[in-house]
Amino acid sequence: MTDTMNTPGADGGDAFVSACTAVGADYIFCSSGSEWAPVWESLARRHRDGIACPHYLDLTHETVAVGMATGYGLVKRRPQAVLLHAAPGLLQGSMAVHGALLAGVPMVVSSSESTTYGDGAGQDPGGQWYRNLSIVGGPHTVAQPFTKWSNEAASVHTLPTMITRAAELARRAPAGPAYLNIPLEVLLEEWDGREAKPVVPPGSTHSSPEEIDPVAQMIREAVSPVIVTETAGREAGGFEALLAFAEAWNIPVVEPDSAVCANFPRTHPLHAGSDIGPWMDEADLILLVNCRVPFYPPSRRPSKAKIVVIDEVPQRPHVVYQVLFADRYLEGNVTNTLRQLTRRAKDLDVPAVAARRAAQDERHAAERTAAALAESRAKEAEGIDPVLVAATLRTLLDGRDAVVVDETITHSRTVRRHLLTDAPDSYFYVQGGLGQGMAVALGVKLAAPDRPVVLTIGDGAFTYNPVIPSYDASKAYDVPVLIVVFNNRVYKSMNLNHRRFYPEGAAAETGEWLGTDLHRLPRLAAFAEPFGMHTETVDTPDALGPALERALKAVADGTTAVVDVLVTR
Repeated sequence: MTDTMNTPGADGGDAFVSACTAVGADYIFCSSGSEWAPVWESLARRHRDGIACPHYLDLTHETVAVGMATGYGLVKRRPQAVLLHAAPGLLQGSMAVHGALLAGVPMVVSSSESTTYGDGAGQDPGGQWYRNLSIVGGPHTVAQPFTKWSNEAASVHTLPTMITRAAELARRAPAGPAYLNIPLEVLLEEWDGREAKPVVPPGSTHSSPEEIDPVAQMIREAVSPVIVTETAGREAGGFEALLAFAEAWNIPVVEPDSAVCANFPRTHPLHAGSDIGPWMDEADLILLVNCRVPFYPPSRRPSKAKIVVIDEVPQRPHVVYQVLFADRYLEGNVTNTLRQLTRRAKDLDVPAVAARRAAQDERHAAERTAAALAESRAKEAEGIDPVLVAATLRTLLDGRDAVVVDETITHSRTVRRHLLTDAPDSYFYVQGGLGQGMAVALGVKLAAPDRPVVLTIGDGAFTYNPVIPSYDASKAYDVPVLIVVFNNRVYKSMNLNHRRFYPEGAAAETGEWLGTDLHRLPRLAAFAEPFGMHTETVDTPDALGPALERALKAVADGTTAVVDVLVTR
C-alpha cells in the first residue's frame, strides 16, 4: 500500500474504483444493485474530473454482466471486475460464474450485504437488507463452490489489497473467477486514500530439463503417439506452441468434444478429429495437454499407452471427479513446456515418423472426403440441413478473421467439423450451462472489435438466454454480432436421452414426448426487431447464403443481426 493524500468525501467506493484501476481492469461489468451507489459516485467524480478509471457498463441482467466479462477475458486473459447485487444477484449470475470457472477465465466478482441492518452509526443501509436480501453466513459462503476463491472485505482499510489479492489469485493457474463480498457499510466507510499497488503480470513456472528430457525420449521411442487437448489454446501462445510441437514430432492432435477453445488448426493434416476412441488401443503414448477429462467413462483406460500429462495444474480443484491415469507429469507453464519439447525433436527414427505421418495423412484425407460428402448431400437435401448452415458460414467467413462462439448442443460436432476454424482465439465453446452464449459473444466482440463475431446457437439454448438484456447491451455499447440460430423446434438433446433410456417406453408407444417441444415459440428473430436490428428467418436452402451475407454486411455496418434458420434435424 502507498500513502496518498486523502480526497475529501472519499469512501469505500473510491477505494474500490482505485483498486480496479490498479489491477488493470479495463471494464466494470455491472448488473445494478442498491449497494453500488458509492462506486457510481466515485466513477461520476472521476469522469467529471478527467481521472482515469475502468470503463463502466450498465447491464440489465446478471448473466449478461458475467458472460460479457467471460467473453472479454477469453480473448484478453486478464481479470475484469463484475458487480452483482447482494446474494440474489450472485445466485442469479452463479451459472455464468461457474461457466467462467470451467472455461478458466479470470475475473473479480463482487456483491454485498449489510452488517449493521440500520443499527450502526453512519448512513442507513436500508431496510431491504434486514427484511429480504441477507443470507446466513454472507454471500461469500454461497460463492465458494463455484469460484476459485471467495472471501469478505471486512474493512475499507483492507479493501484495496483484498481486490488486488482477488485479481492475482484469479489470474494464476488454474485461472478462474474470485469472489469478494464487500458489505455496504464498508463501501460507505471513509477511506484514507491509501491505494493498492498496481498488479504486475504473474511469473511462470518451468519444468526442468531433468523432467523434460525423459519425456522427449518417450516421444522419440513411441511408434504411435497422439496429443489430446482441451484448452492448450487458452494459454497465451499455446495455440502456436502446440502447432510447432506437433509438426516437429509429427504427432496427430485430437480435440475432444470437451474442448473449450481453438487449440489447433482444424484444416491441418495432423488434426485427428474429436474422437479419442480409435487411439485407445492403437496409441502407445498419449500426451494430455491441458486436458481435464480425456476419458469417458473415467475408468476407460488405454490398453497399452503410457500417459504424459502436460498441464501447469493438472489436478483441477474444481473438478469433482478426475481420472488422468498419468505415468508422468510436466507441471510447468504449458506454452513453455511445449516449446522446450519442440527444441528436443532431434535424432528421430525417420522411417517410424514417416510411417505414422503417412497413416495420419490417410486418416485426414478420409475425414475430409467424408465431410465433403456430407456437405454434398446437404446441398441436395430437401430443407436446410445443419451441415449446410455450417459449411455456408465457413465459406462466407473465409478470410475475415472471424471468431465463432458456439452454444449448440446436438449440432456442436457439425459446427466444429464443417466450420474448420484454424487460428488462435477463433472458436470458443460456452461452458457450464445453456443461456450464456449471447453475453459471451458480446464480450468477445468487446475485446476484438475489429473481428466479426458469430454466435451459433440452438433454439433451445436461445430461449435460455436473457435475450432482451443481451440485445440492450449490444445496442447500448455498440458491440454488433451475428447470431445464427439452428432451429429444429425441439429440445433434441433431451428427446434423444428419453429415447435412449426408454426405447420401448410409454412415450415411444404413444408419441407423448414431454419436455422437448418448441413449436409453440414465436419467430425467434422477431425479438430483435424492437432494437432496430437486422432479422431474417430462413427455411429454404436457396435463401440461406444470401440471408447470411446480408446479415454479415449488417454486422459490418454496426448492428447485430439475427438469422433464424429452420433446420431439418
